[in-house]
Amino acid sequence: MNYNNCEFLASYGLSRQLPDSDRPEIVFSGRSNVGKSSLINKLCNRKNLARVSSTPGKTATINFYKADTAYFVDLPGYGYAKVSNADRARWDELINSYFEADRAVCLLIQLLDCRHAPSADDVQMLEYLHYHGIPFVAALTKADKLKKSQLAACQSEFEEICAPYGCLGVYLTSAENGYGMDALRACLEDHLHGEEEHGV
Repeated sequence: MNYNNCEFLASYGLSRQLPDSDRPEIVFSGRSNVGKSSLINKLCNRKNLARVSSTPGKTATINFYKADTAYFVDLPGYGYAKVSNADRARWDELINSYFEADRAVCLLIQLLDCRHAPSADDVQMLEYLHYHGIPFVAALTKADKLKKSQLAACQSEFEEICAPYGCLGVYLTSAENGYGMDALRACLEDHLHGEEEHGV
């Protein structure tokens, strides 16, 4: 896949607006301030492809990006305390409708901050993915904040945490210096090629 060709398609705030699922979809999920937009930008070698919001929790839309023969699907961030109950309910409806539709999800990237244990909201999301049988890997963000001597132990710790939920792999990443991006891209390629072989 040529990541440089990735382009923004549209934002959808209501489940009925979602486009037809006519190609494999790689989904990005995570807390409001975990760095999803920054990771997508780094993955695609772009600075402003995904807008980095100055107000966490503000974006309550599913953003679609066209990436060659696939879609990148950026789910709205969760877990921000100042979001109203109505906004939270809309988030739930949007996410549930997305996953309950017959969409060609080939992989979900669950972002977790490598410096902290998963929050209650993170654990709830991991349980959701496991319950619904959604194939996923964990991308640990902000690896540049760790010392080199801490990286291996951090990875092992998160592998242990995520394994019971059916996690297919854990990748340490940094949108700041690009650490781990090649390994994450290789993972995406593997899953996309697997989908093509199965005729998706």
